[in-house]
Amino acid sequence: LYPMKIFVKAKPNAHEEKVEKIDDTHYLVCVTEPPQNGLANRGIVRVLAEYFKVSQSRVIIKKGFTSKNKIVEIL
Repeated sequence: LYPMKIFVKAKPNAHEEKVEKIDDTHYLVCVTEPPQNGLANRGIVRVLAEYFKVSQSRVIIKKGFTSKNKIVEIL
């Protein structure tokens, strides 16, 4: 199962935090944090770690730090 690479569409400043599976490799991740100073990215890592039941250190944003579309690796 792991490691796996997923494509994430980020939705910062959302009303609620959630992970929506679109297909096997594409996910919509909503976080309440704003997209500044890496806050939303940290929120995405935290929410994905909970979703996949792994520690946050095993969730790595590989591409798209400043973009809504990110490539994330789950180790």
